[in-house]
Amino acid sequence: MEDSIDLILQDHSSIFPTNKPHPIVSAGTGALLTGLYGVWSIFTLPGFRKIPWKLKVPYLPSCKDQTRNVMTLLEGRRGRLADLGSGDGRLVFAASSAGFQSTGFEINPILVAFARSKAFWRGVPASQVVFLKEDFWKTDLSSFNNVTAFLAPGVMELLGEKLLMELPDEARVITCRFPFPNWPQKISMGSGLNEVFAYDMRAVRSLLRSSPSTTCK
Repeated sequence: MEDSIDLILQDHSSIFPTNKPHPIVSAGTGALLTGLYGVWSIFTLPGFRKIPWKLKVPYLPSCKDQTRNVMTLLEGRRGRLADLGSGDGRLVFAASSAGFQSTGFEINPILVAFARSKAFWRGVPASQVVFLKEDFWKTDLSSFNNVTAFLAPGVMELLGEKLLMELPDEARVITCRFPFPNWPQKISMGSGLNEVFAYDMRAVRSLLRSSPSTTCK
C-alpha cells in the first residue's frame, strides 16, 4: 500500500493500446482502475466527514527522497516531533530511527491501524513512536519542538497561523512540497515534488515582526 497512490496515478496507456481498443480490454481496464480507486479511497476517505471542507487533505505518501530530505534538515536536532497527517507512518518511523520521540497525528482510522501494526511488527517501543487518531487542528502542539507536515497548498496559511500561536521559539517546522505562503524561508532541500522547506520559529517570528507588509498573528 505504501506506494499504491503512485500506481493509481501512472499513465496506463503504455500497457493497453489506445487505437481501437478491444471491448474486453476496455472493460478490464475500467474494472482495474475502479478496483484501484476503491482501494485508494478506503485509505483516503475515512474521517473526512469530521473535518471542515477547507481543511481536508487527501492521503499522499512521502517518497523515499522526500523523507531523506526531511531527515537531513532535522540533523542535529532532538526532542519531540509531531508529524501532521502521518498517513502510513513512514516519516514517523524515520524520525524515530534518528532518535526523536515521534507522534503521528492522523484522522483516518485505517491508516492509524496500519501504522500501529507496522510499529508492533517492527518492535518499536511506545516510548519512541505513537500514532494518534486525532485531528491535529484541534490539538495544542506547544509541547513539540519539531513539526513535519505534508499537506496541501490550500491549508498552509491556516497551518502557519496555528503554529505561530502554539509552537515554542526553539521549534523547527519542516513542510514537504508546499511552503508557507508568507513565512520567510530558512532553507530548502531537493527540487520539484521532493522539495522540503525548513523554518525556525524564532527567526520566523522575528522576521515577520520586522516586515511592514506582514503581520505576525
